[in-house]
Amino acid sequence: MRGAAWQARIECGGAVAGAGFLVSPRTVLTCAHVVQGDPAPVTVSFPNRPGLAGLPATVTVPGGWAGGATDPGDLAVLELDRDVPVAPARFAPPGAEQGSPSLLAYGFPDGYDEGVLARYRAVSRTLIADQWVQLEATSAHGQPLAGGFSGAAVTLPDDRVVGMVAQVAGEPDVRVGRMLPTEVMARYWYGLGALVPGPGAGSPDATRRLHALVRRAEAIGLDCDPDRLYGHAVGPFGPDLPPGGFGSLRAAAAYVQWQVEDPEAVPRLAHRLAELLAGPPAPRASAWSPIVVELERSGEGQDQVTVRVSAYRDGQRRPVDTGRLPRGEVRAYVQQRVDRAFVHLAEGAEALLAFVLPREWLNEPVAHWECGPEDSTPLGCAHPLVVTDASRHRSGRLRHHLAKKWRRLESGPPAAALHRVDCASPERPPSLRKRLRDEDADLVGYAAPPAAVPGHFEAGLNVPVPVLLWPRTGCADFGHGPAACAGAAFLDALGPAVDGVPAAELPRRVRSLREEAEADDTPDRHWAKDIQLLWDDPHCFPEPAAGLHSPVA
Repeated sequence: MRGAAWQARIECGGAVAGAGFLVSPRTVLTCAHVVQGDPAPVTVSFPNRPGLAGLPATVTVPGGWAGGATDPGDLAVLELDRDVPVAPARFAPPGAEQGSPSLLAYGFPDGYDEGVLARYRAVSRTLIADQWVQLEATSAHGQPLAGGFSGAAVTLPDDRVVGMVAQVAGEPDVRVGRMLPTEVMARYWYGLGALVPGPGAGSPDATRRLHALVRRAEAIGLDCDPDRLYGHAVGPFGPDLPPGGFGSLRAAAAYVQWQVEDPEAVPRLAHRLAELLAGPPAPRASAWSPIVVELERSGEGQDQVTVRVSAYRDGQRRPVDTGRLPRGEVRAYVQQRVDRAFVHLAEGAEALLAFVLPREWLNEPVAHWECGPEDSTPLGCAHPLVVTDASRHRSGRLRHHLAKKWRRLESGPPAAALHRVDCASPERPPSLRKRLRDEDADLVGYAAPPAAVPGHFEAGLNVPVPVLLWPRTGCADFGHGPAACAGAAFLDALGPAVDGVPAAELPRRVRSLREEAEADDTPDRHWAKDIQLLWDDPHCFPEPAAGLHSPVA
């Protein structure tokens, strides 16, 4: 299978118990009967990624399975102890298995710890006991569904997932089995619904937004009529209300997503639900308490730098210190003032270190600066640390556009998609600027540092894109290297590492990546060793930033 890297082997106490598949950087799905009832530790391995074996996992959602062979809810959600650099599985719309001449499952029966494929087909659209689709082998001589296939993803020939193997035949000469289709799996883990597309050509962002709004409505106990919301979503000429209507908002949303072919039905439902959830607007407080370090060349000489350190508490900036000094003394000065700035933060506040740098200094290794003379921990491992561009930080126009983007990020899908700027075929800066604007990009990953592609970085900074990521050391010959260059490898690993992470949480996620690289046996070879994060939320800096000035002598 071309996309087999996300196929997983589940082990309990070191023995193979079944299969599973990765659906987010640290989430794996399998059958409940694979992992329940065994007190041994659960571990997950990815046979097609030899470096990812024996990863500890915890069952976070048991699915509600009662333990019987025909009991419903035979689904378990496993959380790995860390994110893995593997692109997760992709899903097909519900029912796609019915039009396919063959389906594939990747399992681990006795004697095949590396895995083996079985080829089957769906017998009918009819759900057995409203749970399972029956499968039968396409050949009398192929691999049967046997022990070790439970929890395996059932895929189309293009590797998109349509379900999960839940039952295998008990007799060796009977080549049938059962799978839980994705729409049934989503009954037992609502998080899956946002990953499975509907039959229409609707936007994945709209689907994710709808699911986020449903979770919010459930959390606050929103008083609403699911049947009326369904009518609003499909319109006066849409499908009739199903017999008996809907018993919950979640059921109505699932029906609109997977049974209504109108691609505008999901956005209409999400828009109406957002209206019901809307209350009197309140100013948003940042989840972070920033410590801001602003650096600027001083007019006193080429080697002179003006440094200003501030802390924010309750949305108000509190100056810590300002100084003018030779560039070689900046690091020690910053270490002392950052340490002092923590006394200005509220008890228990979540600190964020933000370096506001001239554009030509955006690649400075500030995340690698030590915490102090007696603490060699890099600042970027000790705290979430970001950089931002000084000129953009002080531009009223760009801050206004950034504030609008962050409001949309909060009310829209839970995570932004990564827009790649690769080495192998870079766009011209004007073309990139147009693409980022047309696609309303929120998160851009570059294969090279700013000095290598100044025009491309200018496009991302001035569109403006709220979040930019790049390797401080990357491809020196941007635009001429092969597809397997260091920059492309960085982006290949970055995509899965940030997939599904809300933009507001990226500073914390990048700190985790820096710690992972620092703790690696060969840190210089870890893909995230020099990751730089430009992250710019104006709500973190509610006051207009004044220009730096030399301190009064």
